[in-house]
Amino acid sequence: MTVLTGELLRGIRSRAAGYDRDNVFLFEDLAELKAAGYLAPRSLLATARDQRLLAAYAPATALAINMHLVWVGVARVLHDRGDTSLDWVLDEAAAGEVFAFGNSEQGNDLVLWDSLTTAEPVEGGYSFTGTKIFTSLAPAWTRLGIFGRHGDTLIHGFITRETPGWRSLDDWDTLGMRATQSHTTVLEGAVVPTARIARTLPVGPTTDPFVFGIFSNFLLLVGSVYAGIADRALELAVEAVKRRTSLKTGTTYDQDPDYRWRIADAALALDALAPQLQALASDVDGLVDHGADWFRHLTGAKHRATETARHVVDQAMRSAGGGGYRSSSELERLQRDVLAGIYHPSDTESVYGTVATNLLGPLAP
Repeated sequence: MTVLTGELLRGIRSRAAGYDRDNVFLFEDLAELKAAGYLAPRSLLATARDQRLLAAYAPATALAINMHLVWVGVARVLHDRGDTSLDWVLDEAAAGEVFAFGNSEQGNDLVLWDSLTTAEPVEGGYSFTGTKIFTSLAPAWTRLGIFGRHGDTLIHGFITRETPGWRSLDDWDTLGMRATQSHTTVLEGAVVPTARIARTLPVGPTTDPFVFGIFSNFLLLVGSVYAGIADRALELAVEAVKRRTSLKTGTTYDQDPDYRWRIADAALALDALAPQLQALASDVDGLVDHGADWFRHLTGAKHRATETARHVVDQAMRSAGGGGYRSSSELERLQRDVLAGIYHPSDTESVYGTVATNLLGPLAP
């Protein structure tokens, strides 16, 4: 059962426009969601459904919380497969700690297969030096997952907010998803103790369950957030065509064949997302083995969700008329927020490459 009550969601929606306008962090939303138990471990299927609902009320809030939920999901994926090495993440999340991602790096299109950050062995752990971008929850995280390279090995671990050797640049000023406050994080010798080293993996692609956990949770939860944006956009479009009246015909636009087609087109595209996202989330929970097809399915689901959401929002903007273009319009904010979907891994080029490799094999050397 979801903890997202109507009262909680209405309060979150009431603050979304102000967070966006003032370019400030969602402290009130985070506090209320935390108090409601929303940050505690749950199944991926339940989390994905709730994230879609939350995003329909406040996209930036859902996207920011996603990063915490992904780490919790990684720990759950490992636990369900007999690996208890990150059970402490489940315990600390249940106790109220807030996890965030410090993995993205400017210019690193290999994503998790390599890192521009260095990880050097020191007494009792590893010292990390490098720059991480898009650190959502930057003002509030208490645990930050980071990774870096030592030789031919990638070191994954977690620092706490009290760890010396890191700083936030407070530089988040973007087109959309503003309340996430995803500042750049600079690591200047931040030490991860051995007990908080999550994985040591070779540079390059790997089938390690830790990486599968990151990809499966990140891609399906990100897809769910953008599906939620599309849900709200369609809802606003329906309201708009029922409200707007044509001077030419004297009837509301919901009676106009062209607008009826546009609304139906958006709905048909959106209806296809839930079965895909939910089936894959259920398969992750149920330990279904798709083998080499997993990454094709996961990247494809994220790609379809973000691209479909952009299409639905566009149809909604066209249905709402010029009022949707005003800065005070919720649709205007959704139009800006939905654009962020093209920047999340996996990008379009990577998705098509993954699918082609799955079906045709790798490119010849």
